[in-house]
Amino acid sequence: MKKLLSVLAVLFFLGILAFVAAPSLVSHDAPAPVPHKRVIDKTKPTLGVVRVSRVIDGDTIEIEGGERVRYIGMNTPETVDPRRPVQCFGKEASNKNKELVEGKNVRLEKDISERDKYGRLLRYVFLGDQFINLELVNEGYAYADTFPPDVKHQEEFLNAQRAARNAKRGLWAECPVKK
Repeated sequence: MKKLLSVLAVLFFLGILAFVAAPSLVSHDAPAPVPHKRVIDKTKPTLGVVRVSRVIDGDTIEIEGGERVRYIGMNTPETVDPRRPVQCFGKEASNKNKELVEGKNVRLEKDISERDKYGRLLRYVFLGDQFINLELVNEGYAYADTFPPDVKHQEEFLNAQRAARNAKRGLWAECPVKK
């Protein structure tokens, strides 16, 4: 009986040892399961030239691969926020953004922050030498709206807004004055 208990104890110990060691014995060469939805690696910065697959609104785009990009340093009137009505000049700003970048290859430039609280990339957007964020402010489709630490072009945005407001371009001619 004592011998039987000793054998059972050894077998029990070997069983536990095999259970603990089993993961290291499994081959890691097996293909990973294919996810149903594309998984975006939000740890990788997206820099360089990318194709704009669609425009979400006046200050947000979606690039190939499904990543959303929020323009830095400016804000356009809302058109897609379910909590708010469409704001004055929002559709015009969205349409202008589509005209400028939809279906085109743009260059994204990072300031300090990688992402906003909604997980969107924060970037300055360029089409060739054209600085899209600044263009939208200068033409009166957007307000200058900077948030530290992303203030690299703050003075340019403020100057462009002043010029658009003084010339009554875009929303400065059509909408109640933003205080």
